[in-house]
Amino acid sequence: MLDVPVPDPPSLPTVDPNQYDDAQVAADADFKRAELEAFLEAGAWTDAFEAWAAETPVTEAQWEVVLDLDLLTYFDFFWDDFADRVGYHAPGIPEDWKERDLHPDLTSWGEVSSINAGLTELGQDVCDVLKDDYIDWESEYEAPDDLPDF
Repeated sequence: MLDVPVPDPPSLPTVDPNQYDDAQVAADADFKRAELEAFLEAGAWTDAFEAWAAETPVTEAQWEVVLDLDLLTYFDFFWDDFADRVGYHAPGIPEDWKERDLHPDLTSWGEVSSINAGLTELGQDVCDVLKDDYIDWESEYEAPDDLPDF
């Protein structure tokens, strides 16, 4: 259990999610960032963070590294209409953290891996809370009539 205050929710960027290595969405989509940001402010972030903190293996020392590096500001959440889901991009510590001497308290790949995995899990928890408890719109994507039956 991570016993720390709930941080402020991130402000969502206007980045095209297709620029991320871990996301692929329709380029002309409405990512509904303003709506998602309002939901985060209205309690989705707090709900998800508290649930995540109760279960995460991230330690308080590792959490201090996250805060020192301001990693939470790099979270992104966006609506993926095609998949009818909230997509996300989680921040992380880069592979060259040691060469860059990124933080004096980072001393092992295990710590870096734990932080990166923890932030990914937090991102997924936020998506789940948003979709399950806050989003009330329906996907506007309609499949073409000529899709094959499987």
